[in-house]
Amino acid sequence: MQPIAVYARVSTSEQDTEAQVHALTRYALDRGVPALEFVDIGVSGAKGSRPALDAMMREVRRRRVSAVVVTKLDRLARSVHHLTALAAELEALGVALVVLDQALDTSTPAGRLLFHVLGSIAEFERSLILERVRAGQAAARRRGVRFGRPETTDRGSRERIKRLREHGRTLAEIAELMRVSRRTVARVLAAGGPAGPAAEAPSDAEAA
Repeated sequence: MQPIAVYARVSTSEQDTEAQVHALTRYALDRGVPALEFVDIGVSGAKGSRPALDAMMREVRRRRVSAVVVTKLDRLARSVHHLTALAAELEALGVALVVLDQALDTSTPAGRLLFHVLGSIAEFERSLILERVRAGQAAARRRGVRFGRPETTDRGSRERIKRLREHGRTLAEIAELMRVSRRTVARVLAAGGPAGPAAEAPSDAEAA
């Protein structure tokens, strides 16, 4: 008989997993199936990578277990996005997810329905976050906030870079004098601008 994976987790080393492990092993005993225990102690559920969780998922991907059993959803993951990603992988591998306290079992029609509800919630959550980000950016632009990489040189510096180049300075010399990178110097010279076009376009070797 293929074993099930039982997973327990506590966030601090002062807590213990005894109650979780007892409930999980009782579940396995009641069904007469062997259980592989995976326990993370002192690890936040917000972390997508955890030693015992990672070890369990390796067994799942090798198709060595028929189900993953936890006492509560938040023992497995704190974010809806991470939770649904894990559940989707389990479903794709044909491994059931069983949550004792929430009476969730994705091997049943009701359990699969709840899984899809969770997926919809995660998608809705991501849409709300994206909408808030876009609204915040629009409001910031109206206030004159500029996005993207900040300018490393002001207009005066750009003009000085071009004059130094016109006087025969190399990109390396200009970069050292202006305390900027050679790529910045090359970009300023390639752009041309108020001080006129660069007297000589930088070579690829100079710009590197």
